[in-house]
Amino acid sequence: MTEPDAHRPGEPIRNAEFEISGINHLALVCSDMDRTVEFYTSVLGMPLLKTITLPGSMGYHFFFGLGNGDALAFFWFPDAAPASPGVAAPSGLPGTPGLTSGIGSMNHVAFNVPPEKMEDYRERLLAKGVEVTEIANHDDSPRQVSGKMHPDVFMRSMYFFDPDGILLEFACWTNDAVALAHDQRSDVVATV
Repeated sequence: MTEPDAHRPGEPIRNAEFEISGINHLALVCSDMDRTVEFYTSVLGMPLLKTITLPGSMGYHFFFGLGNGDALAFFWFPDAAPASPGVAAPSGLPGTPGLTSGIGSMNHVAFNVPPEKMEDYRERLLAKGVEVTEIANHDDSPRQVSGKMHPDVFMRSMYFFDPDGILLEFACWTNDAVALAHDQRSDVVATV
């Protein structure tokens, strides 16, 4: 495995080829448009930004706002193939054999949330009837997760499924990883 170039603290990490400032949107496929809109607007509180009727009765394409100019989009196709957990997406939560998915699949979507809100957000999901994992403290130990916070925890996260079985994650960077994640710049520094 190739290791990334060493990052010098205080120096921004830059994309040397393209001015990319984030993910515009990630497009997924749902089985029930109304149920998907209800989950993402009522359970997760995301505003529905735009709905597009596809030509030729192909279905719909709709977008939820995530903030910072980012969006999560869905297609609803009347003749979509059924879900195939374990192939096109994971069939289980992290820590279970069902976490794996096939090459080229979308394994999960991680939403960045404030570190100080993790416990509150977990309780809110549970109160809304969503099955959610305990909060994982990701570190570099052999198990790669700790039951407790400590200085080497670089990310905290919790996982849950949407109504179509799409694995979702609420995540936040901690310790030095915060600076590394936020030091990225979209300005191009190399010339071609």
